[in-house]
This record gives sequence, structure tokens and C-alpha cells, in this order.
Amino acid sequence: MNQHTFLRLIDPVKDKMFRLALRLLISKEAAEDATQEVILKIWNLKHKVKDYANLEAFMISVTKNYCLDQLKARSNNNLRIVHTNYENNEVSVHKLAELNDEIEQIERIVEMLPEQQKVIFQLRDIEEYDYSEIAEITKMKEPAIRVALSRARKKIKEELLKTHSYGIK
Repeated sequence: MNQHTFLRLIDPVKDKMFRLALRLLISKEAAEDATQEVILKIWNLKHKVKDYANLEAFMISVTKNYCLDQLKARSNNNLRIVHTNYENNEVSVHKLAELNDEIEQIERIVEMLPEQQKVIFQLRDIEEYDYSEIAEITKMKEPAIRVALSRARKKIKEELLKTHSYGIK
């Protein structure tokens, strides 16, 4: 496989790989590094690429595993949450501040979730993968995925309701 063919295969998936890495590693720089490392790993395996039925699922799975390995290595402990992709110029400054607070709050809640729920939440609700694709990526059964996703959503909802109803009796 030549470089041009490889880039054609990687191009449609690299943004999804980056978003998953960003969700898991939090830092934009760490996510960019992770995405590049994964692409390099896949390039080194280019002779085996044609053996995979669903190349996108394979690439996402490799990205997930790489990010989880990075988290286990504790090399990303001091990274800060950096989000600049939620700006909207048509919204008032007050509404924008409120939305940014809400997004930061959701990010903190998602970070508290167990790794499995965090990955499934990212793949289903952010990346909009089908349950069958998530099953292939995570090597889990679809009912288990649905349960984990339901628990993640419930935890997010509960934590948001706690914050919004604080001080109200």
C-alpha cells in the first residue's frame, strides 16, 4: 500500500479518532499526539490493513486502547480542560457564559464516569456510532453497551439536577 492510498483510508476517520482521544485525554495537545501516534501505528501495520472487515472500527479501537494506555501511565495527570470549539457569536455574552459553565460541568461529570461508560458515551452520543459498531470497537455485547450508556446518561442527569436544584427546597 502506498502513502496516497493509506491517506485516503485514514482521512475520513482521523477526526473521529481525534475527538475520541480528546474526550479521553482532555488536552487538545495530548489528543493530537495520540492521533498521530495511532496513525503511525496503523501505517506500520499497513500490510495487515486489508485483513480487517471494518477498518474504521479497528482505527477507533486502536485509538481507544492507546488513550487508555496513556491514562494508565499517568502521563496526563496535570492536563487542563481546554475547549474553544463551543463559541457561538450569535449568542449573548451572558448566555455564552452560562453555556460554557454548563459544558464545563458536563465535562467534569463525564470525567467522573468509569472509563467504560466514558468511552461508550463518547462513541454513541458524541460520535453517533451504531450499537453494533460500538460492540465491535469495545468487544462488548449490545445489551451491555445499552446498560452502560443508560447508566452514564443517568449519572450525568442526576449530577446536573443536583447542581441546578442546589439551595431550592
